[in-house]
Amino acid sequence: MYVYSQFDVESHFQGRLKIAYLNQPETLNALNKALLSELREFVEFYDKDPDTRCIVISGKGKAFCSGQMLDEQLLNPDVNISREVQKIVVDYYNPLVNAINYSSKPVISLVNGLAVGAGAVLALICDFSVASASAYFSLGFSNIGLIPDTGGTYYLPKIMNRQMAHYLAYTGKKLSADEAKHLGYIADVFSDEEFTQKSMEMLEGIVNMPTKALGLTKKAFRKSYRYSLKEQLDLESVYQAEAARTEDFKEGIDAFLEKRKPIFKGK
Repeated sequence: MYVYSQFDVESHFQGRLKIAYLNQPETLNALNKALLSELREFVEFYDKDPDTRCIVISGKGKAFCSGQMLDEQLLNPDVNISREVQKIVVDYYNPLVNAINYSSKPVISLVNGLAVGAGAVLALICDFSVASASAYFSLGFSNIGLIPDTGGTYYLPKIMNRQMAHYLAYTGKKLSADEAKHLGYIADVFSDEEFTQKSMEMLEGIVNMPTKALGLTKKAFRKSYRYSLKEQLDLESVYQAEAARTEDFKEGIDAFLEKRKPIFKGK
């Protein structure tokens, strides 16, 4: 199994849940090339692991992620900064975005603290995010003369109205967790005291769901961004037939008829 040097990995619920905890307190969990590569590999590896049914990204300490690390290479006057920035986006950020987007497993972010710049968008691009009450979000790209990357320009206008997407991108306004939930940026907020407990309760529910059906739901949602209604209805019929061939569908029907709680196996 791959050994990760940039974050801590925890396994819960008999291996069905895998959590990557960013743990670089000296940089507030800033993103660098090594971390981005390992995080992509983490998502891709456990997407293929038959025992894993949910993948999670979180942070330790007071930060979820403070965004891209402005290291010496980016600040070196002898480096072609424009070319280097584009290379980082193409070679490191975009593959991670695709890994999360195309994973057949739920990919969820638990935002334990500040999420700024690419860190704020990293939370956004997961299937959904929950945050602690003291967490906050800020795009921040405009503060250093950049645009929202990491899929930010794709998702922001789709999850909120046009004016708010522009407003947040232009100003870098800091959003509290409650404000982010109100805008649809994240799915839920838990108090700081209950964040770990409530998050794990929620995740336990996810890992016990019919994983293949969740993956097909994710796939159908992804297609809906470019499909017409007719195309989407046709797609639903195909994916529904695929879901009906799973063991979990049979278990769901049997449990319903037997008036008991289903025991899904993700198969």
